[in-house]
Amino acid sequence: MSDDFARVTYARILAEPRFRVLFATRSLVIAADTLRMVALSVLVYARTGSPLLAAVAFGIGFLPQVAGGALLGSLADRLRPRPLITGVYAAEAVAALALGLLDLPVAVCLLLVAAIACVTPVVSGAVNRLAAEVLPGDGFVLGRSLMMIAAAVAQLMGLAFGGIAVAALGDRRALLVTAAVYAVAAVLVRALLDDLPPAPAGEGPASSVVGASRAANRRLWRDRAVRTILLAQWLPAAFVAGAESLLIPYAQVRGHGEAAGAVLLAALPVGMAAGNVVCGRLLRPHTRERLVVPMMALFGLPLLALAADLPLPVLTALLAVTGAGFAYELGLQRPFVDAVPEEARGQAFGLLSTGLMTLQGLGPVLLGAVAEVLGVGRAVALAGVACGVTALLLRRVLLRVRGGRGAGRPAAR
Repeated sequence: MSDDFARVTYARILAEPRFRVLFATRSLVIAADTLRMVALSVLVYARTGSPLLAAVAFGIGFLPQVAGGALLGSLADRLRPRPLITGVYAAEAVAALALGLLDLPVAVCLLLVAAIACVTPVVSGAVNRLAAEVLPGDGFVLGRSLMMIAAAVAQLMGLAFGGIAVAALGDRRALLVTAAVYAVAAVLVRALLDDLPPAPAGEGPASSVVGASRAANRRLWRDRAVRTILLAQWLPAAFVAGAESLLIPYAQVRGHGEAAGAVLLAALPVGMAAGNVVCGRLLRPHTRERLVVPMMALFGLPLLALAADLPLPVLTALLAVTGAGFAYELGLQRPFVDAVPEEARGQAFGLLSTGLMTLQGLGPVLLGAVAEVLGVGRAVALAGVACGVTALLLRRVLLRVRGGRGAGRPAAR
């Protein structure tokens, strides 16, 4: 174990050519997604003058993932990954090209992005299934760590470059830049990724895509270990996303000014990147898994202090600690891979992605409603309390899952 841990490094992970392609292209697509969100929101607001429609345009890519994960998730295992990933990235390029070149009605623009979003969980499931296959053992955990760091950086760059690109080029030309990035990702996957086979077929007669997707989701959800690991990744992220959505009004209510809100928002991904590096590279696998519950609590604990009126540097440091606490998710990766059947691994990762996106979309709505009643500071603190309560409620089952793995329990099939 110690020798294996010592040999697994970020450099060795990136030396795996198949993972390197997945890592690079997924980072490009996340940056493109963020740029598209900014440009489309600006375009819709310019055409309608409606803040509500602009907000809908910004978040339209999240909620439709529920339908995709529920009805199409089995495609992540049924189809060969290279044509699947290439096809979806190419479709995103075509959609962005249409948004930038054609004078489409706003409703059509939103429906186009929503339709593409339906297959996002399928691609996410395929990418993570393939990563788990090419990076066995602790290599997959470090691979997930790298992907999370890259996602944080890509989102920051996408937001920053999105504002610059829209200001310099205009919303439509910015969408054309987005189309070009999607196209580059599609070409790289097609040219550089091996044409690997789909997942091995499970037992029983073949069924339709929708039927197989629904049946596999029910089977995964009925497994207590899988259900608990999913909830452990979904719920704290939703609570913190809700708190994050309140940071700009929080900064203004506390008298720190509008610019301070951007500083507070940036502290979270910076802390997340640092936490992933430390936990992914410096902690041994069993240590990571043993610290899941304490770090899940740490994810929300600093938010309690935001109920008070604190100086901006202290607030920034607390939010960086919150971001670092999200590294608890690394300790759940190996148990999750072990708990799901190999023939449904892609769908399991798609289900994970679907829940994350959906609940992170609902979290801001719920916390925003709470803030209307209790005030912004108390609502943010309540999100921290919810993280701690979640850690306590899931603690017993998570310990049992970890204990079962340590005792050599076979993966649930």
